[in-house]
Amino acid sequence: MTVYTDDESRTLRTAVFGAMVLVSTAEPGALDEESHAGIRAMATFSPQLRQVLGAAPPELPAGSAADVENGVLAALRRSMAILAAKSPAEAEAFPTAVLAICEEVASADGRIGAAEGTVVGKVRAAVTAR
Repeated sequence: MTVYTDDESRTLRTAVFGAMVLVSTAEPGALDEESHAGIRAMATFSPQLRQVLGAAPPELPAGSAADVENGVLAALRRSMAILAAKSPAEAEAFPTAVLAICEEVASADGRIGAAEGTVVGKVRAAVTAR
């Protein structure tokens, strides 16, 4: 079993929950439906990673909307580095799981809007950058 430090766990939570928030707030929509869709989609993570994600409340970066976005995208990139170093199998599965969550949140109201699609693209770039 992989052990993550408190800082690594916090980074993973910020990345995953932050990605959901970025997509959810990209356009006006049904926040309740989007939240439920994101939580349901978290089943795509391994049991161990779900445990890390649920161990404490997520912390989003502070500041303006741009500061939050930049902080979440940085957390996504750091999460990829953490997972690559500690659990290559998790690192391989993480981008697909995060993008599935983002797409579930974006399509919760039946369509993916342009702003939501743009945010999903930024998330994709953050988790697939090599």
